[in-house]
Amino acid sequence: MLRPADIGMLASLGRAEVPVRRRLRVAFFSTGDELRSIGEPLEAGCVYDSNRYTIHGMLTRLGVDLLDLGVVRDDPAALEAAFRSACENADAVITSGGVSVGEADHTKQVMARLGEVAFWRIAMRPGRPMAFGRVASNGRTAVLFGLPGNPVAVMVTFYAFVRDALLAMAGATPQSLPLLRARATEAIRKKPGRTEYQRGIVSRAADGDWDVQLTGAQGSGILRSMSVANGLVVLHHEQASVERGGYVDVLPFDGLV
Repeated sequence: MLRPADIGMLASLGRAEVPVRRRLRVAFFSTGDELRSIGEPLEAGCVYDSNRYTIHGMLTRLGVDLLDLGVVRDDPAALEAAFRSACENADAVITSGGVSVGEADHTKQVMARLGEVAFWRIAMRPGRPMAFGRVASNGRTAVLFGLPGNPVAVMVTFYAFVRDALLAMAGATPQSLPLLRARATEAIRKKPGRTEYQRGIVSRAADGDWDVQLTGAQGSGILRSMSVANGLVVLHHEQASVERGGYVDVLPFDGLV
């Protein structure tokens, strides 16, 4: 992506045009009979779809062209139609919901019918049910990211996997996001064997070191934990519980979300 400084440098060289790649096209939709878009009446048993708007915001920061396909019913025929439309009009497809084990979760079956499923589970929390693969329709293929339905898991899996993949597809060279070492102000429970991303608030301590405090309850459906946080506490795969005063890696949100 051309940054303001890049454009200024080109202007200083008298270059009115330069060859570029077209913007990556990304289609996205949410799945679930219970979901309603903002502005629609909220019936009993229904909830507003927050994931699609969150994904829209994260994709906007990457400078890609967006194709919002709305909410798709938990129905194999409707899902297949949405996948085909997305695949035929975009380079990548992102879905939220429909990747957990359940009778109404048809995403995996439709993915397998239209293409391939490379993996379906990841040893991380939140975000364990995440799908990755490819789908094809009418001679077009697209990379597919099937994100979980829980709001926090959507954001965590996007930044852990999807962001760098989309940047690479767009022709950029993704750089590893910088990690900050911070001192835990409380004990943090963690079992070895999976990577965990907990939401935290980082601040400068009186001794000049960085402190991090968890935002409270860490449930994957508590989107407020992301809203009040300014970083993700990264507890690595083989890491165990952290005592108060121990040091952890933190992925700062500054410039990311």
